[in-house]
Formats: sequence, structure tokens, C-alpha cells
Amino acid sequence: MTERFTISLDARLAREFDSLIRARGYQNRSEAVRDILRQQLESHRLRTDQAPFCVGNLSYIYNHHQRELAERLTAYQHDHHDVVVSTMHAHLDHENCIESVIVRGRTGDVRRFAEKLMAEPGVRHGALNLVPADLESGGHAHVHSHPKS
Repeated sequence: MTERFTISLDARLAREFDSLIRARGYQNRSEAVRDILRQQLESHRLRTDQAPFCVGNLSYIYNHHQRELAERLTAYQHDHHDVVVSTMHAHLDHENCIESVIVRGRTGDVRRFAEKLMAEPGVRHGALNLVPADLESGGHAHVHSHPKS
């Protein structure tokens, strides 16, 4: 079912919005408004802990010359294989690497994982981008534990 509503914009805001719509390739204002509303609702759910599950990307830069840092980061990811889906690593220059880690799971677990990893000495410029995800509805998500060695 579709529900219609009307909004009023001043001429300047309407022109800027139409420009944004064209730049992003939307076919009409309704598509753009739906996406903006979804984005705001998802952000609100994450900020207010109303999103029990999420998927996301953790990106960070680190100095690969820092003693044993790469090994600690890899070990930490292995210890949290229930949160880490995949990792991509790239060399930026002689000293710096960037890693991008795809994560998923309970939002609190994902946040704690990211915060601890970004707090490692030598890790800098970290950013976590989360998207709420209804992982239980498809019947594929499961809560499980794994023995730690």
C-alpha cells in the first residue's frame, strides 16, 4: 500500500533538491525522498540502539612497521570470525596500509569489535559505517559460540 503526502519547499530549496536528484540519477522526487527517509530512519535506529543486527564496513589506516601490529590485527580478526566476513588490505606508501573489513552481526558486538581494533596503538584514521539489517528474517542468521584456543 502506498501513502501519499504533500510537502512545500521554498523555490531555492526545491531547485537545490532537483539538482541533487539529477546528480544522483533519480527518476523523480518521490524516489529521492524515499531514499533520504530510509537513510534518516536507519541512522536513527543505529543511534538509539533500535537496530539489533547490522552489516557494515570498518576501514582504518595503520603503520605496518609498528612492531607486531599487523599480527595483532589479524589475530583479533580471527578471534572474531563471527563478526568478520572479509578483509581487504592495500599498501598506501612505504609505511602505511589501509584495511577494509566487512562486518556483520549484533550491532553492539560489531561496535565493540571496531572500537577495540581502532584503539590498537598504531591504528589511525579509523571509521565504521553501519547499516541496520534484519538478519533474522531470512532464517540464515544464527547466534553461536566458538571455542577459543
